[in-house]
Amino acid sequence: MSLLVNLGFLFYFKYTNFFIENFVDAFRLFGKEMETSTLNIILPVGISFYTFQTLSYTIDIYRKQLKPTNDALSFFAFVAFFPQLVAGPIERASHLLPQFYKTHHFNYKQVKSGLLLIAFGLFKKMVIADRVAILVNQVYNNPSDYQGIDVIVATILFAFQIYCDFSGYSDIAIGAARTMGFDLMKNFDSPYFSKSITEFWRRWHISLSTWFRDYVYIPLGGSRNGKYRTYANLFIVFLVSGLWHGAAMTFVIWGAIHGIIIVFEKAISKPRKSLYSKLKLKKEGIIPNIIFVPIVFSIVCFAWIFFRANNFSDALTLISNINFSNISNLTNGKIYDLGLVKPEFIVAVISILSLVIFEWSHKKNNMQHVVAKQILPIRWLFYLIIVFTILIFGIYGENQVSEFIYFQF
Repeated sequence: MSLLVNLGFLFYFKYTNFFIENFVDAFRLFGKEMETSTLNIILPVGISFYTFQTLSYTIDIYRKQLKPTNDALSFFAFVAFFPQLVAGPIERASHLLPQFYKTHHFNYKQVKSGLLLIAFGLFKKMVIADRVAILVNQVYNNPSDYQGIDVIVATILFAFQIYCDFSGYSDIAIGAARTMGFDLMKNFDSPYFSKSITEFWRRWHISLSTWFRDYVYIPLGGSRNGKYRTYANLFIVFLVSGLWHGAAMTFVIWGAIHGIIIVFEKAISKPRKSLYSKLKLKKEGIIPNIIFVPIVFSIVCFAWIFFRANNFSDALTLISNINFSNISNLTNGKIYDLGLVKPEFIVAVISILSLVIFEWSHKKNNMQHVVAKQILPIRWLFYLIIVFTILIFGIYGENQVSEFIYFQF
């Protein structure tokens, strides 16, 4: 009953029109025209997130991994916990629900850590994501008007837009919960430093990828029934993941691209180990990073074209327009005609580079701990730099600020 009700609501609100449209298109292939209309359905905000969260509660009880709660207030607080209600992280009942049974007292360190995380999330969203969104929207909403390096720059910037937008929201959600004494799971772990697509999905939207692993991949059989069944299970998971993101073929293709690459990586995993040994390179060495990180980032960026394009036709137009014929636009100033004037473009580039350097440093040493160890004037200088950077360089204005991308899911 729980599965039927939760998935029923999800399919009705999110996928009814998608299946109607594809049903009509299927008949059109056979020369039959059907007269039908889609439904005017308002999608409830965050339905994909709290539906999965509720399902995990029921399934964990069914598996005897969790005892049902008798506290109705705590249960509904778990389902509707406002920091992560609309865009995650997708929490497990075993982790978050027991925290509602406890009395939470003011904790200075938690509040300070939470506020710093919120500030970092606001920096990602307001300074980087909303700024580069101006250029990305200009190109992706008019795909036939741009080609070459313009499309490449817009696609790379979209990769940082969606990362800063979504991880920024996750930082704000985790930070807001932390100020109240609640611990939410980590949702991102520097995914663009990944050396494979498999590793990318261990670092990107961790709460979703682990949800699909535990509640779709493993129940399908996981890797227990031979390699071909494993490949099929992996591919199914990523098709479903694509469909979860949106009721459109572009999202399905985006998921399929990741699924195909992950199956390919799984199939050649042993030869890849021998590649390292033949090259006499350590897997974590700087040379493998230089080789594999840009390759993986390029694959991810290519897949993002389908994710961001308004429709399948626009995606094909953008891909067909990719070339290096007008690479001189980077030096002759024409790149500033894409919506971001020179000062704004420079701010975007500097902000992205600062983020990359910060996250690379954070991989080696937890930067919050590094800052916390500094003397008071240095700590407050760091805090003030973040605050004034957001105030001065943040994007404001009704026509420029964009909502969080994952609100639509």
